[in-house]
Amino acid sequence: MTDIMKTFGSKVFDDKVMKERLSDKTYNELHRTLKNGTALDAALAEEIAEAMKQWAIENGATHFTHWFHPLSGATAEKHESFVSTAGGGSIKLVFSPGNLVKGEADASSFPSGGLRDTFEARGYTAWDPTSYAFIKDGILCLPTVFASYSGEALDHKTPLLRSMDALNRQAMRILHIFGNENVDHVKTTVGAEQEYFLVDKKYYDEREDLRFTGRTLFGAMPPKGQEMHDHYYGSIKTRVSAFMKDLNEELWALGIQAKTEHNEVAPSQHELANNFLTTNVSVDQNNLTMEVMKKTAKKHGLECLLHEKPFAGVNGSGKHNNWSMKTDTGVNLLEPGDTPAENAQFLLFLCAVIKAVDEYQDLIRISIASAGNDHRLGASEAPPAIVSVFLGNELTEILQNIANDEETVSHGRAPFRVNVNTIPAFPKDNTDRNRTSPFAFTGNKFEFRMPGSSQSVATPNTVLNTVIAEELKGFANELEKAEDRSGAIHDLIKRVVNEHGRIIFNGNGYDTSWLEEAKRRGLSNYPSTPEALAHYLDEKNVRVFTDNNVLSEKELLSRYEIYLEKYWKTINIEAKTMLDMLKKDLLPAGLKQEEKLMQTVKTEKEVGLYEENGYAASTLKSVHSLLASLSGCTKELDEKLNRKLPESAMKIACYFRDDILPLMTTLRKDADRLELVCDRQIWPIPTYRELLFGAD
Repeated sequence: MTDIMKTFGSKVFDDKVMKERLSDKTYNELHRTLKNGTALDAALAEEIAEAMKQWAIENGATHFTHWFHPLSGATAEKHESFVSTAGGGSIKLVFSPGNLVKGEADASSFPSGGLRDTFEARGYTAWDPTSYAFIKDGILCLPTVFASYSGEALDHKTPLLRSMDALNRQAMRILHIFGNENVDHVKTTVGAEQEYFLVDKKYYDEREDLRFTGRTLFGAMPPKGQEMHDHYYGSIKTRVSAFMKDLNEELWALGIQAKTEHNEVAPSQHELANNFLTTNVSVDQNNLTMEVMKKTAKKHGLECLLHEKPFAGVNGSGKHNNWSMKTDTGVNLLEPGDTPAENAQFLLFLCAVIKAVDEYQDLIRISIASAGNDHRLGASEAPPAIVSVFLGNELTEILQNIANDEETVSHGRAPFRVNVNTIPAFPKDNTDRNRTSPFAFTGNKFEFRMPGSSQSVATPNTVLNTVIAEELKGFANELEKAEDRSGAIHDLIKRVVNEHGRIIFNGNGYDTSWLEEAKRRGLSNYPSTPEALAHYLDEKNVRVFTDNNVLSEKELLSRYEIYLEKYWKTINIEAKTMLDMLKKDLLPAGLKQEEKLMQTVKTEKEVGLYEENGYAASTLKSVHSLLASLSGCTKELDEKLNRKLPESAMKIACYFRDDILPLMTTLRKDADRLELVCDRQIWPIPTYRELLFGAD
C-alpha cells in the first residue's frame, strides 16, 4: 500500500527540501525575495543551484531542463546533462547559477505570430522560483517563462504572471480602503477539474483520425450511449481503477494534490480534480497532469484522449476552472460569510467580477476559443458560447435590493433536510449549482466552465485576472477620493447592478429561449472561433491589456495571428486525414460491401428469390447512393484543400469554417450511414462500440 505521506512531493524541490538543504540565511532571503518580488541575488542562486543539483542527482536525475509553455499549446523542454569536462578525460557534474536562472531556446522555431523573423533565433527561458522544480523521467525540470531576445512574451506563463501582479496591485488598494493594513498581497487561486476519455490502445492505433487529430472524424453511434445515465459516478472498472491508482501515485510524487476522481457522463469518460493552489502553480500542475495522464495510460494499454469532442453523439470534455482571490493572511475575498448582505467588502469584489464579465464578454469567450472547443460549446453538454454569470437566488436578491434601495436582509444558511430522522441536518450552501452556466458562483469561488479539456488554463486566467484588475482599479480610483466611503461603496454597488445586471442569468443555459433572451439583453454570441477572434484587437481589449502591463500591442497582434493560424491548421489536418481515410479505408470497404450485395442480388435472381424491395436489393441501392455521394464530396473537398488560400489569417480561418467544415460534416454523415449497412468483417476501422466500451 502506498504511503501517501512519504510519496507526496518526493520528486519536488519544495519548501521542506529547501529548508533542509539551504542555509537559514539563504532560505530566509529566498522567501523575502519571493514575497517582495525582487530579483534573486547571485550568491543565493549559487547556493540554491548546488543544493538543487545534489538533491536531483540523489534522486536519480542525470539531466536538467527549463520547462516552459510555448504558444504551440504544449509544454517544451530541452535536456542538458550535468556532465562537464574536468580535464584529462574525466568529468564533473555541474549545475551553475546561470543554468538555474537562464536558458536559451530557438525562438524562431516556436509560434511567434510575426514577433520574430526566422533568422532571429535567440529566445530566453527564465526560472519562475514561485513554482517548485521537480524530477520527471530522470530530468530535473525548472518551471520557466519564455521570451524573445527583445523581451516579448512567447509563452502562456509570462502574461499570466503579469496579470497576477496587476490584480494584486488593485486588490490591495481595495483592501486598504476597508482598513485591511495587515495584508501584504493578494493571489488568485485556481483548482482545475480535468475531464478525459480512456480508450483501448489497440483500437486507438487502428484509428488514423485519433492518432493525427485526437478525435474521431467518423463513427456511427452504437445501440447504447449515455442515455441511461449509468456511467456518471458509476462503479469504476478494474482496468480504469488500476490506471487511476498509478496516476495518483505519479501525481502525488510530483507534489500534485490529485483529490477527486470519478466516472463522467459519457462512456469511457472520467474526471480528475486537484486542490486549489496559487494560479501559476495550478496552471503548471495541470499541464503536467495532462502529460502524466497520457504516459500512465500507455502503461495500462490505454490511450488518454484530451480532445474537447473526441466522439460525436456523446458528451465532450471540458476543464472547469475554479477561480478565486485570497490574501496572504488566508482570507478568501469571495467568501460571502453567513450574512453576505452585511459584507460590503465581499459585495464590492463580487461586483468587480460582474462588471468585468459584462464589459469583457468577448475576451472571456476568446480566452477559450479553439477549433476543438467549437464542437463542444452550446451542444447541451457544455455552457453556450454566450457568456453569463450565475449567482443563485440569495445573492441576486441582495444585489437587486441594493439596486432598488430596498432593505437587504441575509437569510443565513438554511439547514439541509430530507425528512429522514437518521440523516443529520447540516447548513446548505448559499447557492445551488448551475451546470449550464459558463461562469457560476459556487459558494466562495467562480466556476468558469467554458475552457476545453486540452487547453492550458493560463490564457483564461490571464484574461480573468486582467479584466477584474481593471475594474478594481476603477473602483479604487473612485473610492479613494470619496469623503463618505460607506455611502460611495453603496452607490457603486448599486450602479454596477443597474448597469451590468444583464449579465446575471440563473436559468437554464441549454434552453433555446435563452438565445433570444440573451440577444434581447444585448449579450454577445460568437459560436465559432473566427467570430470571437474578430474582436480580440478591439480598442477596449487592447487597452485593458496594455494599461495593466499584461500584454503589449505587439504581443496581442502576435497572439491574434497565432490563434487564427492554429484554428485553420487544425481543420486542415482533420480534412486531410478524413480524405486519407476515405480513399484508403472507407470507400474501398463500401465497394466491397457493394460487390458482395451485387453478388447476392445476382444469385437471388438466378434462383428466383429476387425481390425489388428485399433486403439485398434495397441495401445495395443505399450503399451505391452513399458511395456516389461520398465520392463526389471527397473530390470536392480535395479540390478545396488545394485551392490558393486568401491572404489574411482571418480570411483563411473563415474559409475553413465556411467551406471546409460543412463538407466534412456531409462526408461524415454519409460515411456513418455506410458504416451502419456494412458487415462488421468489412468495415476497416474500430467502431464506437469498441472505442467507447472496449476499455472495460
